[in-house]
Amino acid sequence: MAHLIAISRRWAHMPAIARIGVVYVLARVVTTGLLGAAARLSGAGSRFGPDATIADFVVGWDAQWYWLVAWEGYPSMLPVTVSGQVAENAWAFMPVYAYASQTLGVPFGSWGVGAMLLSLLAGFGACVMLHRLLRGRIGESAAMWAVTFFAWGPLSAMFQVGYAESLFLLLLLVALDLVARRRYGWLYLVLPVLAFTRPGILAFALFLGLIGIWRWLRRREDGLAPAEVAHIIALGALTTITGFSWQIIAGVVTGDPGAYLATELSWRRNWGVAERGFIPVDGWVQGARFWFVQWGLPADLGVVALLLLVIGAAAALFIRPVRRLGVDLRLWSASYLIYLLAVFFPQSSTFRLLMPLTPLWGAVAVPRSRVYRVAVLLLCVIGQWLWIYPVYALGSAFWQVP
Repeated sequence: MAHLIAISRRWAHMPAIARIGVVYVLARVVTTGLLGAAARLSGAGSRFGPDATIADFVVGWDAQWYWLVAWEGYPSMLPVTVSGQVAENAWAFMPVYAYASQTLGVPFGSWGVGAMLLSLLAGFGACVMLHRLLRGRIGESAAMWAVTFFAWGPLSAMFQVGYAESLFLLLLLVALDLVARRRYGWLYLVLPVLAFTRPGILAFALFLGLIGIWRWLRRREDGLAPAEVAHIIALGALTTITGFSWQIIAGVVTGDPGAYLATELSWRRNWGVAERGFIPVDGWVQGARFWFVQWGLPADLGVVALLLLVIGAAAALFIRPVRRLGVDLRLWSASYLIYLLAVFFPQSSTFRLLMPLTPLWGAVAVPRSRVYRVAVLLLCVIGQWLWIYPVYALGSAFWQVP
């Protein structure tokens, strides 16, 4: 018992970054083991085949598109299907992660190695930033547990494969921390990089608008200097411009003003959804109907379930553990959920696209019961396998796309 107490004290006195490092490395060891098990279970029916390796997983699925961007760039002519519709192509994938991975992989002669290293390093950086963002709000212990849940979470394999999620999360958490600390100057550098890492910057534009309104309403209790007003407005304009700039760039290069939206909508075709152009929120309505029909249930019941889901998500932002995170993180969460509701079609990638809600792990970590926290950690590991197994070991059906 005395030995355990000594270890506990030594752990408590370690610098936070060292503790985060230990947690992160142990999590990556566990995830590597799960990926290795999935490789051994991969069969002829999987897209990775019976001789799959973890290296195949690193460059699998959407990582192939990022690799293609790094080596070939973006098409000047949009590919089309036999029916004349725009086909899936590289314009759906932002350039920062692709080229950063290429640069990092140069010494190894491998884009895949560069992508894995970038994801690993960015994932660790995101853990550090999450701790920094939360410790003053929920306390050191809860912040450390939030980092643990994040590092060991159901989708933490994203920290080891060629996806842009970990880099996006690092930049996002840096940006949220800068807003919280009112260090606006650095945001002019961070936000453009964030905008070209993966879609989602328009949610940050909405967040800045809501923060500006909140600060204005509370200006007597919490002073709002003219310089802050100018920064919030300028940054809101910057995020809005960069949020639409990729569409403009794609249109200029291809000569088709609708190139980017047509590219994004081409992925919905795989789900048998009728194409009728981009209509905000329509993707969720179509998706709700689609999934309920797949499950043998009435399509209209899917719309009812969608309404209940929206109401439940909104109500969750007002429960006590979430309120402890602060108004700014709640406004970010609301902004991102509104963004997803407006633009996304719910399918197997939905869980991955929820990762920008990472600060909400703080609410999960608030309860102090050791049994509860260990149970959540165990569920995180189980969740990893429930995600890794179908995505990589099976990896063939439409519902197994990460």
